[in-house]
Amino acid sequence: MNREDIREKINAIDDELCDLFSKRMDLALSMAKYKKENGLAVLDQDRENQVLHRISDRLGEPLDRYGRILFNTMFDVSRAYQHSCMDKNSELKARIKQAVENTPSLFPEEATVACQGIAGAYSQAAAEKLFNFPTIMFFSGFESVFNAVEKGLCKYGLLPIENSSYGSVGRVYDLMKSHKFNIARVVRMKISHKLLAAPGADLSDITEIISHEQAIGQCADFIQKLGETRDLKITVCENTAVAAERVAKSGRKDIAAISSRECAGIYGLKILEENIQISDNNYTRFICISKDLEIYPGASKISLMLTLPHKPMSLYKMLARFSSMGLNLTKLESRNIPGSDFEFMFYFDIEASVLKEEVVDLLCELDLSPETFVFLGNYTEV
Repeated sequence: MNREDIREKINAIDDELCDLFSKRMDLALSMAKYKKENGLAVLDQDRENQVLHRISDRLGEPLDRYGRILFNTMFDVSRAYQHSCMDKNSELKARIKQAVENTPSLFPEEATVACQGIAGAYSQAAAEKLFNFPTIMFFSGFESVFNAVEKGLCKYGLLPIENSSYGSVGRVYDLMKSHKFNIARVVRMKISHKLLAAPGADLSDITEIISHEQAIGQCADFIQKLGETRDLKITVCENTAVAAERVAKSGRKDIAAISSRECAGIYGLKILEENIQISDNNYTRFICISKDLEIYPGASKISLMLTLPHKPMSLYKMLARFSSMGLNLTKLESRNIPGSDFEFMFYFDIEASVLKEEVVDLLCELDLSPETFVFLGNYTEV
């Protein structure tokens, strides 16, 4: 047979498969109605395992493993279809609907905003980019920002979540597991680090650098090069603005802070070196969190937090569900769950909107699953 003959036969088989697939999905719908009437769960793991064993025996090597992949995908599609045909009135769906209806059409210009650090912190700059007239309240740690929003002390909180040069802010991801919040907006800011020291200091005087661990990591090349010429001490502190304040109060000329131009002005410091970060394209993403779910018009990104069954193909199946709906996954982060046996919490960022019914259906399916699932928000990134 030539290529066209083979393709013709494949097309004929594909047509048969389409007809069989339609019949199978009709039966899946009948099964969904039966399960709904009898209060049964959509997932029947024993039944799926039996089918997989039967398929493996029927196909034999080497097609058995490919057959299992095909039928695992078929199960996912069938379950999704059954869920879509059953009663989907979940608490999450009601929350999303209420948020869409009650959220104002414009993001507020004024708000009380919680930020970690002190005056001059990059979180403050992010808040001033999001809001025209923010009232900033500073807190010593990231957890205090979460608490301030949870307790209603501040309407919003700004937290760094990821840097393009140095990766995710692990502490914030870890705290996300233990706090209730929603993401109302995300702001992406270009970060340009400076080396700040007391007036009269010279670069040759510096034997200690102090800053936040993220800023230190973002300036690793500069620090390494400087360390080749002297015995250089690196001190980690809670914030780049705090680092600048400590240098200003130290009375020393041998210590410098990695911080911002704004902090140089606020704390009366001298800029010894400009743009010391690894890359000129050094961006940090900040999440703007709120206590209540707010979904503003034009929201195009969704963030999720969930666990998956500790068994083969769990992550693959989840990614396949996003892919089958044409959803673009822009972020996947995994963090170990403390005290667990190598189990992980996964964080997803997806380009999607809850204005699409099929997206809400998927979220409700995940919410009704036995695994941990948290819908973090549908928002715009600016």
